[in-house]
Amino acid sequence: MPVKQKKESGNNILSIDIGGTSIKACILSSKGDLLSEFKKLPTPKNSTPEEVIKTIKELVSSLEDTFDRISIGFPGYVKCGKVETAPNLAKNKWTNVNLAQQVSNLFNRPVRLINDADQQALGIVSGIGFEIVFTVGTGFGTALVFDGELLPHFELAHLPVTKTKDYDDYIGTKAFEKIGKKDWNERLERIIQIYKTVFNYDTLYIGGGNSKHITFELDHNIHLVTNKDGIKGGAKLWEVAEKYHVYTTRPNDK
Repeated sequence: MPVKQKKESGNNILSIDIGGTSIKACILSSKGDLLSEFKKLPTPKNSTPEEVIKTIKELVSSLEDTFDRISIGFPGYVKCGKVETAPNLAKNKWTNVNLAQQVSNLFNRPVRLINDADQQALGIVSGIGFEIVFTVGTGFGTALVFDGELLPHFELAHLPVTKTKDYDDYIGTKAFEKIGKKDWNERLERIIQIYKTVFNYDTLYIGGGNSKHITFELDHNIHLVTNKDGIKGGAKLWEVAEKYHVYTTRPNDK
């Protein structure tokens, strides 16, 4: 997606994507056009809330364009602006963390914080029928959308898929590195078959850093997508109604 140099005023959005491997940020117009470079930094090894916020602050300092609202995609379960789980970040440090409020206070801007797969989905889906988005990266992210409306988030990554493994364990990066590309592809094919049977989706989108390793032929209604394909999700997040897990956090009065 080409960068548009023309700046808008009043509606620009800082879009942040927090991942287990990297944290990314850019400035979007209200329509989802990219107004700045797509910047990223490695996720801190000690990925506590304090370190993640420090990295976000560093990323934002490198962006020249101004912004008026903030969208954040987070790799875990988020409810009303608070993080409840973060399985691929610092262990036991992310329970009931009011991340949206902290970021809102830091930049003095309103914030909407949702699951990262949900945010990507808003920028990817066609808006027709029942659509599912997978992200296969450090872990296994999922989002469910019906006729363009984001449904309540489920942490499907933590459903058991074998006697000893959930989806994160079964298909995440650690599994890929341990079992290799061939067996990893066989596992992903099995997961797709499970989802076809359970959800009977109209369209499935697969993104995330490990999607580039897919070697098998995909069904006609399954599409590969990239992080940049979903970048408009940061703008779309501000178009949807406040319900389910979409919630606006505003700066505390100083």
